[in-house]
Amino acid sequence: MEVKEELLPNGWKAFTVENDSGMSIRALNYGGIITEINVPDRRGTIENVVLSYKKYEDYVEDPNYFGALIGRVAGRVDGASFLLNDEMYVLDTNDGDNSLHGGDQGFNKKIWNAAPFQTTSAAGVEFTLEIPDLEGGYPGSLSVKITYQLTNHNQFSIDYQAISDQDTAVTLTNHSYLNLSGNAKRTARDHKMKINSNQFVELDENLIPTGKIKSSEGTPFDLSKESTLQTGLDSSHPQIQLANDGFDHYFIFNETEEEQVSLKDEESGRALRVYTNQPGMVLYTGNNLNSEHLLESGPAQKHSGLCLETQASPASLHHKGFPSILLKANEPYEKKTTFTFETI
Repeated sequence: MEVKEELLPNGWKAFTVENDSGMSIRALNYGGIITEINVPDRRGTIENVVLSYKKYEDYVEDPNYFGALIGRVAGRVDGASFLLNDEMYVLDTNDGDNSLHGGDQGFNKKIWNAAPFQTTSAAGVEFTLEIPDLEGGYPGSLSVKITYQLTNHNQFSIDYQAISDQDTAVTLTNHSYLNLSGNAKRTARDHKMKINSNQFVELDENLIPTGKIKSSEGTPFDLSKESTLQTGLDSSHPQIQLANDGFDHYFIFNETEEEQVSLKDEESGRALRVYTNQPGMVLYTGNNLNSEHLLESGPAQKHSGLCLETQASPASLHHKGFPSILLKANEPYEKKTTFTFETI
């Protein structure tokens, strides 16, 4: 296990964490952005399985949030406002009249304090940040610690910890785009996927939850049994078409002990299992990617990658029955998502 630190020409730092099996991750102190997750295919060929830009400057104003940490609230907040303890909080707008992924001062735009670490069984980077009261419109000073950790068992975990001095809203995630083909040589359309969920959240034309939690049975959203993504992406279901021919929807996990998500690319033999204590996940299938986005591997295209945004739901600020994102003053926020990479 080892961690290497590199100073980039623009002043950012890059950290590469490598295990004894040759798997490695690379992350920036800017936005906590993950630019590489390098894993072997069934023949032992090690390639990058996340999308990354060819030029670092493209991360600065990035509409796609490639690889970034997202907070203090992941997802869209309807009307960029919410009521808490009888007080209305008005948030920064950056998605029409709504607030997306923490607004224009979100975690993806921050230079994080970054400290590499190494133990006998793991290595990684600890990212910390102090967010002032009312930044982006959210109440409470928030102390955040997010840890990226890699083990020799090809397990990559993201551990999210936060604490606020006031009642506030918090749900954190990472916005990496996965493509198990390696170096984005194919789209993710042929990936096989299973989600431990029987419910998804309906969206309106602005991709804001309507407040309705729908059964996925008999719809393209039924991924409770392994299914090829292409089947859903090509569906004429109104919710798929509304999201620009793809998924951009919140799935509520079933409460069982099994993994919440599995993903496979049969051609390369790469597979991924996801475990988390988050209550659900936004599946986003890169519906808005296009050739104007220049990746390390070449021009992007629609469905070049998919995001597994494990989180609670900001819809809980306006609707009952959704996984809550409210965090009480001085109560710890502790969430963890682990990605286990394998071959089949």
